[in-house]
Amino acid sequence: MVDLQSQYAKIKDVVDPSIQEILESAAFINGPKVHQFQKNLEDYLGVKHVIPCANGTDALQIAMMGLGLKPGDEVITADFTFAATVEVIALLQLTPVLVDVDPITFNIDVEAIEKAITPKTKAIVPVHLFGLAADMDAIMALAKKHNLYVIEDNAQGIGASYTHKDGSKTKTGAIGHVASTSFFPSKNLGCYGDGGAIFTNDDDLAHIIRGIVNHGMYERYHHDVVGVNSRLDSIQAAVLDAKLPHLDSYNEARRNAARKYTDAFKNHPKITTPSGNTTCDGICDTCDCHVFHQYTLNLNDVDRDALVKHLQENNIPCGVYYPIPLHLQKAYRDERYNEDDFKVTNQLVRSVISLPMHTELDDEQIEFITSTVLNFINQN
Repeated sequence: MVDLQSQYAKIKDVVDPSIQEILESAAFINGPKVHQFQKNLEDYLGVKHVIPCANGTDALQIAMMGLGLKPGDEVITADFTFAATVEVIALLQLTPVLVDVDPITFNIDVEAIEKAITPKTKAIVPVHLFGLAADMDAIMALAKKHNLYVIEDNAQGIGASYTHKDGSKTKTGAIGHVASTSFFPSKNLGCYGDGGAIFTNDDDLAHIIRGIVNHGMYERYHHDVVGVNSRLDSIQAAVLDAKLPHLDSYNEARRNAARKYTDAFKNHPKITTPSGNTTCDGICDTCDCHVFHQYTLNLNDVDRDALVKHLQENNIPCGVYYPIPLHLQKAYRDERYNEDDFKVTNQLVRSVISLPMHTELDDEQIEFITSTVLNFINQN
């Protein structure tokens, strides 16, 4: 699904000396490379504060801790996403409230959010799923109306831009009250281990979060808030800082691959290709709302699992993101949920399939992948 070896080969002349420098200096934790990457990422995103941490799940948890959410507070998020989003809500003894997603974008359904708001609701967590910016203007307006926090889950969307109604653009992760991201190796901006970060434009919140990530300390052995141990190490920061100048070209390479996939599948009655937001298709020359962390097809009247097996038999990696809705996962089942409220998610888990998507895909690989998919569907 991801070719990290070929990507590394193109930047090894920068990565290797940076890692060697860290080994020789022994500045392994919170060293100069971490601060350098933090500043460069702040500049790239146009956000006031980037607080690096150990991984993306920690980033989500720490963001919620920083907001001072209390046990029993309700947090609304999408049913169709990775479990980390709801996992941290439950770990903090908050109450996860899962809602359905839009059938075209797969992102959280704004109308479903509004229906789920109660007096106990304190926050909304939109996920920029598969790399497509969620409908942030509508979500922020809803949050303002009901005095709620917005925590962007930007683990799959880093580098994407959201186009506001007035035509201006903001990078995802710099729109909500606070945001989190993951630098897991397969992400669009990935390190060579685990890593994550929290983003915010709120000075006071940034100060709180900086204490939380370091055992609640602002001064050594003075624990002012309840904290955790979650820090990005210098070697991972060096890798990320080497990749950051290439992020836009990485994302454009993904969009270019997406264009070729979509061109091969267009107008097929059994295949719905990924969409952009409401104003574009996600792959036009001027569009940057989608960074294609995944390229996900929605199949109609196709045996998805048989297609998965067929692709595997032809040595083509593929993924099903996600095979089980969160509201049906054993850990997160709740008698309050009604299956009629999850019609889109319940359909998507049976019909989606993600094809290889990374910066090194070439035309020959894309042609082999698409022809293998089409041959199976046309013959079945």
